[in-house]
Amino acid sequence: MEKLSYRLPVFEGPLDLLLYLIAKNKLNICEIPIAELLDQYTEHIQAMKEQDMDIASDFLEMAARLVYMKTVYLLPKHEEADELRRELSGQLLEYQECKRVARVLAEHFSFNAFVREPAEIQVDPTYRRNHTPAELFHAYHNAVGRGRRLIPPPPEAFSHLITHKTVTVSSRIIYVLRRLWQRDGIRYEELFEEKRDKSDLVATFLAVLELVKGKRVRIEGGSCSAVVKLINGGVKNWRSRNFREQ
Repeated sequence: MEKLSYRLPVFEGPLDLLLYLIAKNKLNICEIPIAELLDQYTEHIQAMKEQDMDIASDFLEMAARLVYMKTVYLLPKHEEADELRRELSGQLLEYQECKRVARVLAEHFSFNAFVREPAEIQVDPTYRRNHTPAELFHAYHNAVGRGRRLIPPPPEAFSHLITHKTVTVSSRIIYVLRRLWQRDGIRYEELFEEKRDKSDLVATFLAVLELVKGKRVRIEGGSCSAVVKLINGGVKNWRSRNFREQ
C-alpha cells in the first residue's frame, strides 16, 4: 500500500508558525490557550521532522518556551505565566503588523519597476481661484489687523511714563515751610490748591506728615477748618542752614 504524504507550508520562523496556528483555530491572540497551542505546535514540528525538513533552532527554542509556560501555569499562582503570555502576545502582534506592512510595500514596489530622476516642472504663478467680495474683504481685514500688531507703538504711548515728573517729599517739606514762614498759620486745604498733579498731592501730604512727626508743625481744628501752624522752635529750625533758601 502506498504511503500517503502531504505538503507542509513553509514558515519563516516560530512566530510565523504560531500566527498560522492561531488563525487556523480562530484563537484570540491576546488570550492564547498555551496548552492547546503547544500540542498543535509540537505536532507541526514532528510533521516537519517526518518530511525530512531542516528545523532551525528557533523552532525548538520556541517549543521549550511554550513547555515552560505550560509548566508555570500548573503552579497555584499564575502571575509569572500571565506575564510570559502577555510578552508572547506582544511579539506576535508586532510580527503580524510587520507582515502586513511588508505586504503593502510589496504591492507598490517591485524589482521590475523603472525609476528615473524627477523631471522639472514649469510652475505657473497665475492665481486662478475665484473669491467673493466678502471673502476678499475678510482677508484684507485680517491682513491689516495682523500688520498693525507688528507695528511698534508710537512714542506718545510711553509719554506718561517717560515725561512723568518726579516729586520728592523733601521738596514739598521746603514748600510747606516757606508758606508757613510768610504767615503764622495756613489752612490745610491751601497747601493743595496750587498743585493738581497726583504726584504733587501725594508728596505734599507726606511732607505734612513728616513735619508733624518731627514736631515742626501742628494741625489745629477739624477736617473742614484745619489750620497748619509752626510749633515752638519751628521758626528757628526753618532759619537753620539745612532749610535756608540758597
